[in-house]
Amino acid sequence: MANLKDHMGRPVVAVTGIGVVTSLGVGKTDNWAALTSGKSGIHPISRFPVDHLNTRISGMVDFLPSSSKGASHLTYELAETVAQEAVSEAGLDSGDFGGPLFLASPPVELDWADRFSLYNSDKKDGGSERLLRVARALKELDIFETTQFGSIADRLADRFGTRGLPITLSTACASGATAIQLGVEAIRRGECDKALSIGADGSATAEALIRFSLLSALSTHNDIPEKASKPFSKDRDGFVLAEGSGALVLESLEAALARGATILGIMRGCGEKADDFHRTRSKPDASPAIAAVRAALADAGMSEDEIEYVNAHGTSTPENDKMEHLSLSTVFGERIGSMPVSSNKSMIGHTLSAAGAVEAAFSLMTMRESVIPPTINYDNPDPAIVLDVVPNKKRNAEVGTVLSNSFGFGGQNTCLVMAREPV
Repeated sequence: MANLKDHMGRPVVAVTGIGVVTSLGVGKTDNWAALTSGKSGIHPISRFPVDHLNTRISGMVDFLPSSSKGASHLTYELAETVAQEAVSEAGLDSGDFGGPLFLASPPVELDWADRFSLYNSDKKDGGSERLLRVARALKELDIFETTQFGSIADRLADRFGTRGLPITLSTACASGATAIQLGVEAIRRGECDKALSIGADGSATAEALIRFSLLSALSTHNDIPEKASKPFSKDRDGFVLAEGSGALVLESLEAALARGATILGIMRGCGEKADDFHRTRSKPDASPAIAAVRAALADAGMSEDEIEYVNAHGTSTPENDKMEHLSLSTVFGERIGSMPVSSNKSMIGHTLSAAGAVEAAFSLMTMRESVIPPTINYDNPDPAIVLDVVPNKKRNAEVGTVLSNSFGFGGQNTCLVMAREPV
């Protein structure tokens, strides 16, 4: 009989449903087939003009009905799609979920299509004065709601029948992992026996591309898009902006077993640490990332030797990959050179607010399927980063435990420890 309480006497948290959308496709089946075959979802941008831009490639999700309707609409559809997949797999009522909702989503702003629509609806005066005047006179709420940070979660709460006030959060690139952490902690506190955690991001807009370009954060490897994201390689030159979503249905193990649910994995531990060094750069000694990994292990009641695979943050930026290697080599010591450490971002790009949830989903599938996805484009190893990155081809391997890292801008670091089986 599995333990229903963890080492701290808290309810053990199980995963009973998983949903995924990335530039590789919709749903776990298509994504897993593409991911394990080393396929890239990075492609030329067609959603908006890219003339004179340094970066002209992305991992945008261009195949959904909302893909051309703006960030708010696309983020909602991405979230709804993965939630439906996860809740259905869990065998729960998709209209009456009955637990809280935690949504990680990007910051919002008025979409350009709406700006032009408002501006062109009148001829008086010009510039921002006309836009503001027309907006003030609007009688419907549709456009207004796309600019409200909590509106996506409100719609999802209505759609799936979640309980209580839905929580919307944005902790930069750690957001998806933070949403999962909040769900785990709510169950552990006894506030609920199930929670729906979602990370979704459809905000690969022209503004986002330009802003990240100004930070010199994006790859400019435009000629062969699928080769642009190359985590841990010597010639890496930045991340690839991408979109996607991931959802987990979390339940107390006791409740899940009582209703006969299939257990897809166990959330063993969550760790977070803030980094006050710089708005975008990580602390050079990696101490906050080191502390986040150690906090997750402590929360899980596990030693470093019990982790069998690391799903790396692995952004493909020169600085972040170096920092992540430093943090892992500090925590795991000499063992890090022979431990598999791969990056999904080599194929799907950086899905920003969704990344932590998408990569948690893939981590759980790695354990269930006994296959480790590769780090593709690993043709020019960085001699300063000695890691087994599972280069270029998948690896069949029994994996019982995973550490999944999410290290975000603004010093927001969240790490998740997952296991295949209950203790």
